Amino acid sequence: MICMKIYRQGKDILISACDKHLLGKTFKQGKLQIVASEKFYGGDVVDAKTLKDHLVEATIANLVGTEAVKCAIELGLVDRSCILKIKGVPHAQMVRMF
Repeated sequence: MICMKIYRQGKDILISACDKHLLGKTFKQGKLQIVASEKFYGGDVVDAKTLKDHLVEATIANLVGTEAVKCAIELGLVDRSCILKIKGVPHAQMVRMF
């Protein structure tokens, strides 16, 4: 399961998504850090299909965790070579420009 939150600002739609079991945790490795905060990522608990349905309309996405990142890869929105891993936890960002 994945926690997902949708933010709308003008024409932009930002999707924040995080594997549910990672919510509220912080991961540090050297100078890198990712905080899977409940404030930013905590929202509806959804399955992969629901996240994908929203990602196809997103202009920006911030994804943490294997399940969340896998959805973006499967849709062709994120390339595997662009995934950052911090303490083994995948993190990806996507920006769609028109």
